[in-house]
Amino acid sequence: MISLRQHAVSLVAIFLALALGVVLGSQTLAADLLSALRADKNDLREQVDILGEQHRRSTGEFDAADRFIAGSANRILGGALDGRPVVVFTTPDADAADVEAVSKGLATAGAPVVGRIALTDAFTDATEGDRLRTAITNVIPAGAQLRTGGVDQGSMAGDLLGTVLLLDPATAQPRSTPQELGLVLETLRGGGFLAYGDTPVQPAQLAVVVTGEGAKAAEHSQGSNLARFAGGLRGRGAGVVLAGRSGAAEGAGPIASVRSDAAMATTLTTVDNLDREIGRVTAVLGLTEQLNGGAGRYGTGAKATSLTLAALPG
Repeated sequence: MISLRQHAVSLVAIFLALALGVVLGSQTLAADLLSALRADKNDLREQVDILGEQHRRSTGEFDAADRFIAGSANRILGGALDGRPVVVFTTPDADAADVEAVSKGLATAGAPVVGRIALTDAFTDATEGDRLRTAITNVIPAGAQLRTGGVDQGSMAGDLLGTVLLLDPATAQPRSTPQELGLVLETLRGGGFLAYGDTPVQPAQLAVVVTGEGAKAAEHSQGSNLARFAGGLRGRGAGVVLAGRSGAAEGAGPIASVRSDAAMATTLTTVDNLDREIGRVTAVLGLTEQLNGGAGRYGTGAKATSLTLAALPG
């Protein structure tokens, strides 16, 4: 018979063998796993290197294209808007370099900039809506009537400023006196809604609204209010372009809001790559499209239909 001691020794031997097998197996598995991880690491490093090279090559191509377009701007834009007065609106997040580039492009196209107006946060902030609407209602020129369909602050502001600031598309004549235009602008500036310099703003035929990345677009409906402002302007003038950077075409951004609205998308021209020379040139050319009754969605962002206009003027 097997004694209890022999039985215990046998069990211990079995468990020791199992433990040794587990240890040896674990070491083998660990070695295999480590080898696989090293291989994966090498593969990932190769992929990162490939993607990095592709990114560098793409960046170089974009930069080269920018240099080419910048060098060709005179030929592309020269005379495209000869004698067409333009007012430039800017939002708080507009990049100064973008504003300067668009203004330079307008000058190259022969379009005099007759006003530069900065919209403040209060202008598009929904929490300031009642105060802005009251200010607007109090300065509507005698005989003028705002559109009944737009009762939000953006639409009302665009409608009023379009009425007093933009020339009548049918006659190319002002629809307000200098005193009425001055009163509207001074009232809105006094309320903290607008800012502009000491040079009097003159009536314009066209308008460009320059915005940025739309970082605060979702706060208090600022993006949608700015979009409706541009739409209100367009309803009163011969042409309006809303131009910004890629973020403005995403989420609640103003360009995204325009492109998501069937009516505005077919009347307003939008450009979402203003940080590139192609976008800056397109923003100016977009005004020629507007004058001809067209509208487009240009850039590389969401719902853009092409990079630039299919047919250049000239």
